Amino acid sequence: MKRIATDIFTFENLRNNDCLYVDKTKYIWEISNSGTSFFLSRPRRFGKSLLLSTFKAFFQGKKGAVQRS
Repeated sequence: MKRIATDIFTFENLRNNDCLYVDKTKYIWEISNSGTSFFLSRPRRFGKSLLLSTFKAFFQGKKGAVQRS
């Protein structure tokens, strides 16, 4: 069973440490390919840095970074 990390704040570190990553943002693929700007507002301690790190990995072409469902 994969570990749920509460102390890792970058997507790449989560993947490298084989941790479970669950994010309710279903639309990373659509946002990144829409060609429009978005204001992403999330409450404090709700993974803003991790979301941006996920986008960074996605745009850098990191294999397995974001899977479309």
